[in-house]
Amino acid sequence: MKIIIILIHAVIGWGLCGLIMAIGMQYTSIDNALIIHAIGAPVKFGIISYVYFKRFGFTTPLQTGMIFVIFVILMDYFVVAMLIEKNFDMFKSLLGTWIPFVLIFLSTYFTGFSLNKSNLV
Repeated sequence: MKIIIILIHAVIGWGLCGLIMAIGMQYTSIDNALIIHAIGAPVKFGIISYVYFKRFGFTTPLQTGMIFVIFVILMDYFVVAMLIEKNFDMFKSLLGTWIPFVLIFLSTYFTGFSLNKSNLV
């Protein structure tokens, strides 16, 4: 049950990131959408991780950050790249994937860390 709860939080974060990209690409350029996504992804995951750590907190900040970012990478790989885009070009973009991945991890980690300073890892 604990893994389901953390995965639900990861799904919500990934879905919100997808929503940012879908709306951004509809109303602005791809470059602007990527910038908005790179800013919005860590904000969304920061909020989601705040809720997770306050209500559940089954995992450490390091574990949670890793779970969230690995989930996002896997979903981007198998759903977005393989099924939707039908190519893997998105992984060539620092702004499109790698910067948001790092920022998602960092926002999750530091949110958890700030809520429980005794949890160093």
